[in-house]
Amino acid sequence: MPLPNAYAAYNRNKVLTASPAELTLMLYEGAIKFCNIAIIGIENKDIEKAHVNIIKTEKIIEEFLRTLDEKYPVYKDFENVYHYLMRRLQEANVRKDKEILEEVLTHLRGMRDTWKEVMKQNNMHVS
Repeated sequence: MPLPNAYAAYNRNKVLTASPAELTLMLYEGAIKFCNIAIIGIENKDIEKAHVNIIKTEKIIEEFLRTLDEKYPVYKDFENVYHYLMRRLQEANVRKDKEILEEVLTHLRGMRDTWKEVMKQNNMHVS
């Protein structure tokens, strides 16, 4: 099996066998990755690359919004933060604004790090 196919199979298996907590962490990591790629696109004046990766980041935030559970007290807080990030991403996309994306990255990294800590405190697998 050629190396790219092996890598794709490994990643597919990693997702299929991940717990919900691990999937959430993967989504945060993906959003951070795509936001970073969008920043690189802006820096390199590659408007399409920036646009495509901002949209990918938005799709992940939309998934977080869709999967919020209203039965938890923090539901509304997370909903507000995710809506705020969506507005900022849309603004960054229209303006191709690196500083806005860096702000979004700061929030995403903080949320990811908090999620990792929650996973550790609850004895969930953290890679």
